[in-house]
Amino acid sequence: MKNKIELLDVVALTEDLPKYKLERGQVGTVLEFLAPDVYEVEFTDNDGRTYAEVAVKEDQLLVLHYEPALA
Repeated sequence: MKNKIELLDVVALTEDLPKYKLERGQVGTVLEFLAPDVYEVEFTDNDGRTYAEVAVKEDQLLVLHYEPALA
């Protein structure tokens, strides 16, 4: 079952985006829906400073979960 990406979801990249100096596994937050299956994702450092804000396709993202899924 595919999870729908929502605003403010925490996501990880599933592939490198060398144009933006982002690597697979980097974590960001969904800020906006730009088009069907395209999201604006903000990447910040440990101090909360934004180092990239990029349009990313849904198939390049993995939604991260911090709690177990409900049955």
